[in-house]
Amino acid sequence: MRTIKGPAIFLAQFLDARSPFRSLDEVCAWAASLGYLGVQMPTQRPDIFDLRRAAQSREYCSDVLEAVGRHGLVITELSTHLQGQLVATHPAYDELLNAFAPSSTHCDKAKRTAWATEELVAAAAASANLGLTTHATFSGSLAWPYFYPWPQRPDGLIDMAFVELARRWRPILDAFDAVGVDVCYEIHPGEDLHDGVTFELFLEKLDQHPRANILYDPSHLHLQGIQYLEYLDIYASRIKAFHVKDAELRPNGRSGVYGGYQAWIDRVGRFRSLGDGQIDFKAIFSTLARNDFPGWAVLEWECALEAPDEGARKGAAFIRDHIIHVTNRAFDDFASGSPDAPTLRRLLGLPLEGAAQW
Repeated sequence: MRTIKGPAIFLAQFLDARSPFRSLDEVCAWAASLGYLGVQMPTQRPDIFDLRRAAQSREYCSDVLEAVGRHGLVITELSTHLQGQLVATHPAYDELLNAFAPSSTHCDKAKRTAWATEELVAAAAASANLGLTTHATFSGSLAWPYFYPWPQRPDGLIDMAFVELARRWRPILDAFDAVGVDVCYEIHPGEDLHDGVTFELFLEKLDQHPRANILYDPSHLHLQGIQYLEYLDIYASRIKAFHVKDAELRPNGRSGVYGGYQAWIDRVGRFRSLGDGQIDFKAIFSTLARNDFPGWAVLEWECALEAPDEGARKGAAFIRDHIIHVTNRAFDDFASGSPDAPTLRRLLGLPLEGAAQW
């Protein structure tokens, strides 16, 4: 077993034009002041972190690491959630997804997908230049509009979608494999990889590609009614990243899992600050420790009620208090002995070696 690293914080939800969130130096100083030890770095803001430059320049990466390190922090992973979403998109979402990509790609879906693929390949090189071993992203989705089978889905539709999804991701995964970095897909509604079954189907189409792994976020599983603790054991060998995010699901007589198209504040399933929802984090951290999870506990703040600054402040202490510093010995070692083979045989009622057998 090993002790989970943390606390760390995903910066995406905090970056904006206000101080202390407008520059890398300021946001790192802020994170460190709250007690965080690591930052998960979004890559859609070149003024904060220039992904293409990081892919090409080890010197730039050294400068970034130095800037982060001045505050006692490390980078846990790079994130390409927005770019990953664009690797595979259904036409129903084309207009909405334009905001994730450069304006030069907005009227050309093939160009936008090519840009997203280039971004992911750049993320592989940048991760290697930074000395990282894991990467956080989304899978994108071709089939999500058909998640509920009415009207009936035609035979072969989902299989074709996953064959195509795997075709698009295989060269990206190969690029990450070439530099020894795991791709961790956040299992998330709105993505084709939204539960265990869909992740397994993806792996099947990829011939069990070793770099296709999971970013575990229990909130998205809980809001789907998935047993998120059992999930930890089923996919233990593939879980390489961890978002610590709370959620609550309180169905009533008017609404349930699907939410009635309501705003987050009114949904019966909504995200909460750590400790304010229903997720059993004591059990999660215990299971991750037992399963020898190798990564970081990273806060992803998303709460429909509490202010982000307060959620971040409380989150650092919450994660720190839940990390289990694993033992290197059994609690009853003090009572152990070192019996030799004859003693073991006597304890079992067996004759000594060479003695007559009964």
